[in-house]
Amino acid sequence: MERPLILVTNDDGFESDGLWVAVEAVLPLGEVLVVAPDRQWSGAGRSMPPYVTGRLACDTIEFMGEQVLACAVDASPALAVVHGVVELASRPPSLVISGVNFGANLGTEATISGTVGAALEGGAFGIPAMAVSLEMEPAYHLTGQDGVDYSASRAIIRRFAERLLTSGLPYDVHALNINVPSDATPDTSWWLTTLSRRRYYLPTAPDRANGRGRPGYEVIADFDQAELDSDVWAIKVDRVISVTPISLDLTSRTSFADLNSCLRGEPAACLDLPQPSIPHVSPLPARVR
Repeated sequence: MERPLILVTNDDGFESDGLWVAVEAVLPLGEVLVVAPDRQWSGAGRSMPPYVTGRLACDTIEFMGEQVLACAVDASPALAVVHGVVELASRPPSLVISGVNFGANLGTEATISGTVGAALEGGAFGIPAMAVSLEMEPAYHLTGQDGVDYSASRAIIRRFAERLLTSGLPYDVHALNINVPSDATPDTSWWLTTLSRRRYYLPTAPDRANGRGRPGYEVIADFDQAELDSDVWAIKVDRVISVTPISLDLTSRTSFADLNSCLRGEPAACLDLPQPSIPHVSPLPARVR
């Protein structure tokens, strides 16, 4: 029987330690194809910029006793997945793994993440996918941190890769967004969570006095105000692994009838749009150990 093909990518670049942790995690489960950006692409989302060349540098390397085709590509993370699926894969991949990212991807910032964007690109191809991120201080988000413990990330990737290769993902789940606390171990519990509706990273004004024109960011301080069933609460308060099912369907859950009235010139309807009843409002059923 032919072994499943597993496509591994990231947004921190081909040389990232986290990328090769992901490869190590799934190497016993199938044939691994590595296609990753040739440099750092944090914050790329699911972008497909026109100015990249698609230049490839590929080699078959021996990694932990296995032969692995590994390619660095001048491309965004999502485009790296496209290259992997339509150009480099010998057959359709059975799984896409993106990570392990330097830093958590939580809350409303998930759509900014190149790690998450690459996983969603896999989901757009109909391939089960996961994005895996490890909590780190912002100072290490572009470089990684020496001596960091990836054992919990490796364990959770192996666990979910085995399950996704066996059963796939259910309807409307295009990827799993998995976040691992910095102090997690392979025995740390995991919970199903929602994406928080709060920002996890707060933008800060550029330090123009010191020649920096780009806004910065800092992690929120009041994370205990996050929703109890959210990814932010799981990581920052309960210190468990957060597993959030995410979908490419960005359609709002508002009432279409009420919104229709609002948009067709009934101002009162705009003010009276009710909060939708969302199935996951109760935190306890969502928490799966």
